[in-house]
Amino acid sequence: MRILIVDDEPGVHDDYARAILGTEPAAADPQADAFSITSVGTGIDAIAAVESAIAETAPFAVAFLDLQMASGLDVCETARRIRELDPDINFVIVTALDGASLAGIAKVAGPVDKVFHIAKPFVGAELRQTALALTQRWQFDHDCNAVRAALVRQVAQLEVRAAELAANESRAIHLATHDSLTDAPNRLAFLRALAERTRADGWFATVMIDLDRFKLVNDTLGHLAGDALIREICAILGRSSPDGALVARLGGDEFGVLFSTADETSALLACERMIAACSVSLQVFGSSVQGGASAGLVVTHGGQGSDPVDVMRRADLALNDAKRSGRRMARVFDESMDEDIRFRRRVESGLGEAIANNELSLVFQPIVSRESIEVVGFEALLRWNTMAYGPISPGLFMPIAEESNLIHDLGDWVLRNALAVLTQWPGQYVSVNFSPRQFRRHHFVDYVSESVRRAGVDPSRLQIEITETAIFDDAERAAETLGALRRMGFRIALDDFGTGYSSLHN
Repeated sequence: MRILIVDDEPGVHDDYARAILGTEPAAADPQADAFSITSVGTGIDAIAAVESAIAETAPFAVAFLDLQMASGLDVCETARRIRELDPDINFVIVTALDGASLAGIAKVAGPVDKVFHIAKPFVGAELRQTALALTQRWQFDHDCNAVRAALVRQVAQLEVRAAELAANESRAIHLATHDSLTDAPNRLAFLRALAERTRADGWFATVMIDLDRFKLVNDTLGHLAGDALIREICAILGRSSPDGALVARLGGDEFGVLFSTADETSALLACERMIAACSVSLQVFGSSVQGGASAGLVVTHGGQGSDPVDVMRRADLALNDAKRSGRRMARVFDESMDEDIRFRRRVESGLGEAIANNELSLVFQPIVSRESIEVVGFEALLRWNTMAYGPISPGLFMPIAEESNLIHDLGDWVLRNALAVLTQWPGQYVSVNFSPRQFRRHHFVDYVSESVRRAGVDPSRLQIEITETAIFDDAERAAETLGALRRMGFRIALDDFGTGYSSLHN
């Protein structure tokens, strides 16, 4: 470690060296070899030596300063300027006078715990012990400062890391509770908010909203257009919903809205305003699309132990009722809807047993030619007469079958029995309705052609009746399918024209 001697008497420098290093350094003090002494005669030289040592990153640990230097800077100014350069150096003031001047030096070159005093003439052992103690202290302080600086850096790094983790956590929470397409709250966030409302006091409305004919937009204009429509409708709902409402995208084209309300009438009016706001012509990727939505509403009083999942289920039942009732409308949940859904489930389970129980039958509606006024064919219509509930309307059980895989079993039964009856007619054709799900099956052409072959019926005597929606679900593939059927000789009829794609822009 480095020691600086500042004294204007050259002969004294040798006294310092002998005292610090000893006459025989290795024998006198095992630590003497660790000392490196630099001696200067003026304050200016001392300051220059300190500057050079700092530049070389080899600073002095201790500076021994003669109190009474005859020329140049006095000891106070020398110590002050050195302290400005090196805040860690220890000063030892060496003087034959008393210590009265030390206070002034400590004031300008402190702190006081780094300013010491040795009487002159000094005792070699005392000087050596002082040098050893202060260099060790300097080394200890240096090591502590290094550790402290490292800790400060680590703390700073940890603070940065903590901030990053907090930001990541915030982003993760946001991603977990918000929809990636619209940035609106998602189903999880909606359920949490709904759970909080069910525990709090006061009336609130839960609304399920579903876009009308959204699949048609997706299939005809593409999924990017569908995404754009979802974002636009979400923004419309945000603007048209009551103040303080939570608007969430629950998935697909379904939205949820949660808001406080005074009563059911007020909530229904709010629903109708949102539906009206959605029922406008929108520009999506250069195409004009007529927006539309249906809504289901349930009004609940909080603090009564309502189950959030059940509240959503009831609102969803009301939504389904609105969609079955004609769309672009809102329905308020009532208990009869619960009974209706239970009945629909019983119908679905009963459909599976209908064939085995011989409950299905066909009736045939004549098709009359406008030119000849003669019956040229018949449309096969399915009927279901249950033992438990009596006749069930096709308008009820066919949508249920369409929602499940039962539509294929029913379709097979209808086609097989219609062709069997057709063989008994003199020459007319039979028209059979096929659902979109049946028509979209990849083997539909082979299925129909094999059915007529087995029945021994010419393809020209079977009219395949499909809905417009079935065609435009996949127009290119539908064209290929219809072309193949026509080439085989089958008749083709389009049912419900004007209710699907052709009404999209109306």
